[in-house]
Amino acid sequence: MGHRSLSPDEAALWVRVMAGVRPIAPRPAAPAPAPSQGSATPKAPPPPAAIPKPSRTALPLAKPSSSIKPLAVARAARVQPPIVANTLDGSWDRRLSRGLVPPDRTVDLHGHTLASAYDMLDAALAAAIRAGDRTILLVTGKPPRPASERPHARGAIRAATGDWLAGSRHSSAIAAVRAAHPRHGGAGALYIVLKRPRTL
Repeated sequence: MGHRSLSPDEAALWVRVMAGVRPIAPRPAAPAPAPSQGSATPKAPPPPAAIPKPSRTALPLAKPSSSIKPLAVARAARVQPPIVANTLDGSWDRRLSRGLVPPDRTVDLHGHTLASAYDMLDAALAAAIRAGDRTILLVTGKPPRPASERPHARGAIRAATGDWLAGSRHSSAIAAVRAAHPRHGGAGALYIVLKRPRTL
């Protein structure tokens, strides 16, 4: 069906209606909220640093010090007899090493405590000097084991003998101390050689 045209009265009415109509203003778009400091977009972590490849160049090895004695050698070292003095001539040393010098006096410290052994040794030295003896056979028992530390479970008297003789009131009368020959006790005994008495 076709559109009919407005009559003069209808056209005048439409003009009056349109004159009072005001267009509606469009609403402004809401602004985007500003990002807060705590809600900042996290940045992507930096890529991991490349791990350097180890160098194939071999480092020089430190040379062992020649002044350090290996533990095995130190433990295997034999206990040497204490040397208070060394005023013997070669003939005495040769005779002692062959067991050809008969002791003038024997002092056996077996079964003694350290205190009683010290007193007995001191008294024996005094008696030997008065009697003009030259050689004392001191039986101490075997020395401590090489790996032993003080206080020794075995050989405590033998270990203390060197200090006793060096600090003895009779040390000036002692010419030398030597390991005993096996026929006189071997590792469990010592020769104490006294100096020749002075003659007036």
